[in-house]
Amino acid sequence: MEEVVILIAEDDEAHAALIQRNLKRAGITGQQLRFSDGQQTLDFLQRRGESQRTPGTAYLLLLDIKMPKVDGVEVLRRVKEDPELKKLPVIMVTTTDDPQEVERCHELGCSSYMSKPVEYEQFAEAVRRLGLFLNVVEMPSVGRAV
Repeated sequence: MEEVVILIAEDDEAHAALIQRNLKRAGITGQQLRFSDGQQTLDFLQRRGESQRTPGTAYLLLLDIKMPKVDGVEVLRRVKEDPELKKLPVIMVTTTDDPQEVERCHELGCSSYMSKPVEYEQFAEAVRRLGLFLNVVEMPSVGRAV
């Protein structure tokens, strides 16, 4: 099974650290890259700037909705409209549980939607379960290998 690079687009430092720590506890030991705003995420994915994705690599994007510069819904929209990125699995990880927002993200093509529980232990357990899930699924590679 090809190793998947986990992209964590999360502006809250504590939430990002919690996600990273609990994915590791669930046995996800591959590379994890963190982006603190939507523009950084898009720049990486669309291969602009210093840090760029490698074509032909399997990625999974854990995407917060409420982020600076470009919000997560707009990042999702741009990813799913891009022919090279549209296969990228995107899991929305957010405190927003508005049913209309959930529906909108699914309509735009998110793979799944995970609400962040408010309590630390519940959030840690939710991320651990996500990690267990990621251990048994295969992710598609993104873009063409050069």
